[in-house]
Amino acid sequence: MFPSIPLFAVVSAPFKRSQLGLFQGKMKQFGNSVPNSKHKTRRSWLPNVHSQRLFSDTLQRFIKIKVTARALKTIKKHGNIDSYLLNMKPDLLGWEGMRLRVLVRETQAATTGGMQAAATGETVATVS
Repeated sequence: MFPSIPLFAVVSAPFKRSQLGLFQGKMKQFGNSVPNSKHKTRRSWLPNVHSQRLFSDTLQRFIKIKVTARALKTIKKHGNIDSYLLNMKPDLLGWEGMRLRVLVRETQAATTGGMQAAATGETVATVS
């Protein structure tokens, strides 16, 4: 009777903006601004987010994505965006990171399947 709703649309996220990029668990933080008069007022701090184009070796194209400075440091530590996506915990990747992880895994599986078939002399069926 009712259309089925995907699970990720139902799950609430405390900081929805972090689900649309690689934020590596960084969230909006809250606290007080305290001047000399000690009159406290509420304020918030946003993560250090930049829009970057990162080259994926597996996909052979640039990926434009919002990424925090901390995630950029971790990507540099892992070597490239592909190994970062494949090795990080799912809860640190968010929705966009998991979407890219699936895309990279599918592309790797397709290319390794083609390489294995070429090595054994089999023909790979392609759908046009």
